[in-house]
Amino acid sequence: MRAYDTKAGKIIWDFDTAREFQTVNGIPAKGGSMAATGATVADGVVYVNSGYSSMPGNVLLAFSAK
Repeated sequence: MRAYDTKAGKIIWDFDTAREFQTVNGIPAKGGSMAATGATVADGVVYVNSGYSSMPGNVLLAFSAK
């Protein structure tokens, strides 16, 4: 996942979601493909699904500057 500067087009933030994650409930999770759905933004938090039924992965990620 990447964030770009809207004026210069430069990458200002980059995050690799295809990896293992620690979860809030302690169940192992692994990120994967992000081609199925787009991000959702609410109250300053960006939510993305990493992985879907035909590709490995099963995490919902939340990104915030807080």
